[in-house]
Amino acid sequence: MTTSNRIVLSSDHAAIQLRQAIAAHIAAHGWVVVDIGPTTPESTHYPKHGEAAARLVASGDCRFGIILCGTGQGIMMAANKVKGIRCGVCADTFSARMIRQHNDANMLSIGARVVGEGLALDIVDAFLAAQFEGGRHAARVEMIGALEG
Repeated sequence: MTTSNRIVLSSDHAAIQLRQAIAAHIAAHGWVVVDIGPTTPESTHYPKHGEAAARLVASGDCRFGIILCGTGQGIMMAANKVKGIRCGVCADTFSARMIRQHNDANMLSIGARVVGEGLALDIVDAFLAAQFEGGRHAARVEMIGALEG
C-alpha cells in the first residue's frame, strides 16, 4: 500500500464543476491532485473514467481516488471491478467516515446531481480524515478481497 499524498480525481461530463471544486479544496489541504477527468461538457462514458482512476489507486501510484458522475453509482460500479479497489458512494459524512474506518475504502464516489458543493467537500474531508480501524474489520476486508479470486 502506498503512503503517498497523491489522490486521483475523475468524473464524467456531469460532474466536471464539482470535481474541479474538490480538486482545489484538497490541494489547499496539501494533497497532490492527479486530475484525469474531462474538461469539456461533451458526453463521456463514466466506466472509462472509473476504471482509469481505480487503476492508479490499485497500482499504488495514488493513495486514494475520488470519482464522480451524476449519481456516483455507475462510476463506483466500474471502479469496483478493478482488483484491490474498495469504493463506496457517499451522500453524507457518516458513511464517508465509516467506509474508511470499517471497510478500508481506498476510493470515494459522489453523485454531483445528488449533493451540493458544500456537502461534497464535507464528505471528502470526512473520508480523508478517517483511518482504518483494523481489528475485527480487517478480517472482513480480507473476505472482500478474497471474492476477487
